[in-house]
Amino acid sequence: MVISRQAILAPCVVCLCALSVGWMQSPRLQGLLKNKKNIPLATLEREIQVEKLRLNLLKKTPAFGYDNLMANWAYLNFLQYFGDDDVRARTGYSLSPEYFEVIIERDPRFLGTYISLSTSISLYAGMPERSIALMQKGLKSLKPQVPEKSYYVWRYKGIDELLFLGKAQASQQSFTTAADWASKYTDEESKYVALTSLRTANFLRQNPNSTYAQISTWGMILSNPIDNATRKRAISAIEKLGGKVVTTSEGLNQIIFPPKD
Repeated sequence: MVISRQAILAPCVVCLCALSVGWMQSPRLQGLLKNKKNIPLATLEREIQVEKLRLNLLKKTPAFGYDNLMANWAYLNFLQYFGDDDVRARTGYSLSPEYFEVIIERDPRFLGTYISLSTSISLYAGMPERSIALMQKGLKSLKPQVPEKSYYVWRYKGIDELLFLGKAQASQQSFTTAADWASKYTDEESKYVALTSLRTANFLRQNPNSTYAQISTWGMILSNPIDNATRKRAISAIEKLGGKVVTTSEGLNQIIFPPKD
């Protein structure tokens, strides 16, 4: 059996590119990890520009069928970037959408990345428009059961539309679709998502400025695996809307709604 030259070289090229970029990046990362607080801001900003160029290269680099590998690699790099609290406190989260441009382009069915996409771009980077645009792009490649439980993407989109852009009608449509997709499953989790999504959509249809819908949507954020800063922001938003969050003995968040909507 004769194997073509391209079949042999393609994986090698991809791996070589990955190793080369990782090798070039490693000394910089190690230097940053030693003492971040003493690094001049100008140095950190230069590092951000270098990383942005690297991500732009990833967007254009042929994958030779290894798109999933490149998406995974970009996501691992994002987690390292996002988790670097000391540096992010000084430079912000402006690169977050750049990572997800690579991920959504390479593997739009990488379901686990969408919650990070929504949180990092809308909540931290303050760019809900880009978050929604990326989810909209990814949704073109999703179906109700491909990948499994892809209805969550519609939920994340609806959350961003309502809470960050105030687009109640668009949010209502997203929650309606989430309910429709979730209803195609029979497990308890999906049934709950279908019920709460439909309830939120109905409230938004009847009252676009529904306090109940807004509190419920912040509650959806609380139900996701989030960091402490996001949790505090969600609780603060619920309290400003007149609600209250009570943590049960089992560690679950129970929302108490105000008497009137």
